[in-house]
Amino acid sequence: MLRSIWRFARSCVETGTTSQGVTTTNYQTRNITDQAIEGPASYAGEIAAAETLLKNHSAWNRVTAEAVARMRLQNRFRTGLDVARYTADVMRADMAAYDADPTKYTQSLGCWHGFIAQQKLISIKKHFGGKTDRRYLYLSGWMVAALRSEFGPLPDQSMHEKTSVPKLIEELYTFLRQADSRELNDIFRQLDAAREAGDKAKEAALIEKIDTFQTHVVPVIADIDAGFGNAEATYLLAKKMIEAGACALQIENQVSDEKQCGHQDGKVTVPHEVFLAKIRACRHAFLELGVDDGIIVTRTDSLGAGLTQQIAVSHKPGDIGDQYNAFLDCDEVDASKIGNGDVIISRNGKLLRPKRLPSNLYQFRQGTGADRCVLDCITSLQNGADLLWIETEKPHIEQIAGMVDRIREVVPNAKLAYNNSPSFNWTLNFRWQVYDAWKDAGKDVSKYNRADLMKVEYDDTPLALEADQRIRTFQADSAKRAGIFHHLITLPTYHTAALSTDNLAREYFGEQGMLGYVKNVQRQEIRQGIACVKHQNMAGSDIGDDHKEYFAGEAALKAGGAHNTMNQFG
Repeated sequence: MLRSIWRFARSCVETGTTSQGVTTTNYQTRNITDQAIEGPASYAGEIAAAETLLKNHSAWNRVTAEAVARMRLQNRFRTGLDVARYTADVMRADMAAYDADPTKYTQSLGCWHGFIAQQKLISIKKHFGGKTDRRYLYLSGWMVAALRSEFGPLPDQSMHEKTSVPKLIEELYTFLRQADSRELNDIFRQLDAAREAGDKAKEAALIEKIDTFQTHVVPVIADIDAGFGNAEATYLLAKKMIEAGACALQIENQVSDEKQCGHQDGKVTVPHEVFLAKIRACRHAFLELGVDDGIIVTRTDSLGAGLTQQIAVSHKPGDIGDQYNAFLDCDEVDASKIGNGDVIISRNGKLLRPKRLPSNLYQFRQGTGADRCVLDCITSLQNGADLLWIETEKPHIEQIAGMVDRIREVVPNAKLAYNNSPSFNWTLNFRWQVYDAWKDAGKDVSKYNRADLMKVEYDDTPLALEADQRIRTFQADSAKRAGIFHHLITLPTYHTAALSTDNLAREYFGEQGMLGYVKNVQRQEIRQGIACVKHQNMAGSDIGDDHKEYFAGEAALKAGGAHNTMNQFG
């Protein structure tokens, strides 16, 4: 009976009217396109729906419709699948917007803890007009390995527990949903104060603010590494990640049990058919769970990978297996001189012996990386991938664009997710690029030593300033020139945590003592309006107080009274 009443009430809200004739708004518009993303009902609509429910339950005394409405609006995503479906819609809208206008690229930062993600989104809303448009999260396997494994810090070799990533996805969205609750709770308090003051105009403005509220919940691109095993293992892990809220899974074409960080040596790729099976496994997981618009990002490490574990199966000349094998470094052999245990392949009427290392891995020919990347990307897009990821050794737009141009000859709307990695020395790379460009243009570079361009004395030179300008515009320039839809910077929050902790430790444990914290942390939080300065509020103290009032009325024992030291912060 209860379920049927609530379903009726909700259906009334969703169609735009309630049993009391209240008109509602059920959509939350976003500025990036003219597409409306479905959101919650209006404040009035939620109250009306709750009233319809409560009037049939006289024993639910002192449960108020407005309290129910507030709690429901504060928790608009009931499950991780709700999150995944919503954020998939957002990401698809963003992809369409980028196809129409490459200035509308998206960005993300890697987040290794829910609190980091929460503070990032609070900051984004604070600095960018209350909007989160085109700003995502990235969940890096590197950061999970380094910071979230039960084994302790690990290299990025898929050595961390399989469950670590789904658990972190769930944690990220728990913190983002709490950020929704906190911000809306503050608005509800302001609404109550406006009503008490009889300020109708402010009351109406605050209700409008509730109705147009933009959630802190944004898409996450989650790293499934190389799938942690075969296609079945990939499918099972993908399900866990999607159920936790992931709308986009990034998977790479390395061998699962030999997986290496994309910026390290020793990478080993797999034949396309092996990788395509894992792509299909991820798609099946999305479709099984009803996230039909889920996004798959396929990463190729071929540019830096010179090895393969397997020789691909080929059924006829020119098929995908044959193309993969064509990159192998081989020696032509005479049939009479084949040695014991030699692996031989036949190609164009010739017998070829692929070079096999003592590790039992096979070697690709030098200089084939870009061609293999292009083939990997085209094949992935033709077999279910939505976005590409090309891992490069340096941030060079024309290098990336050279491969993307070739891909787009076959798939015109190909788009990249690109790792703006802290593994690059950005300062040095861009100073080299400017130096080389100036030299090629005949410009005098005699005052610069290319081998020492990192030196501090170059920081204010015209070359360094030009390099910094290129770094500043790298994302916009590469989005326009190289098809980069999404820029992931995977590790800054790892580095900023280390840097800020070092600064605090140096001063707090040194001569500055407590002033090291007060002057450089707390005072800056107050002056910059950092919400976390009221850490009790951030942790949910005010939300808890309001819940106590919902549950116990005047008997509620609240923490936010006159003696709460949080009042010192305004």
